[in-house]
Amino acid sequence: MTAEAGKKPGRGRRVILWRHGQTSWNVERRFQGSTDVELTETGVGQARRAARLLASLKPNAIVASDLKRAANTAAELSALTDLDVTHDEGLRETYAGVWQGLTHEEIIARHGDEYSAWKRGEPVRRGGGELETEVADRAAPVVLRHADKLPEDGTLVVVSHGGTIRTTIGRLLGLESQHWESLGGLSNCCWSVLGEGARGWRLLEHNAGTLPEPVLGDDD
Repeated sequence: MTAEAGKKPGRGRRVILWRHGQTSWNVERRFQGSTDVELTETGVGQARRAARLLASLKPNAIVASDLKRAANTAAELSALTDLDVTHDEGLRETYAGVWQGLTHEEIIARHGDEYSAWKRGEPVRRGGGELETEVADRAAPVVLRHADKLPEDGTLVVVSHGGTIRTTIGRLLGLESQHWESLGGLSNCCWSVLGEGARGWRLLEHNAGTLPEPVLGDDD
């Protein structure tokens, strides 16, 4: 049997998980969650710059959260590649109940014990919202479903949110949920790359796309 004949179907596929551009709530360190916040002018510029880089990777498909900040980020890549964007609410950011709209400082002041437990890796419904594992339960299958449609050595771009991307990466890598926090956050409009090899998905790049910038978002 030749090496080519023995090659596992789908091996060599890549998934690029791309975080949306900057919003005003990012700058204010205000927890967005599933709140539908628009990109700032800076965020649009970030999306256009990143889209030029990602277009050079010749993606085969784009799937995005239906929230405006992700959908509008994805639209910049769509315009350069002529690929249609599939929007899926399964890629939305974590719903965080009463935390949504609060600043980082307000969350610590009002929900300090809950925040500390979350940071320790305990299963916490932040603000009465979703568990991180529940976010992974809805987001990871979306990514896998679209990745399964890729051709050999194909590339899928997933446009989503910092917290959702981290939980999805953790799930696809087979990490226990208490260790997902070990994956650092993504800066606005940066991305991580998963590659498929003989043992499954591997993290090839993380928070790539620019010089290091502070992480401003729900999971910092």
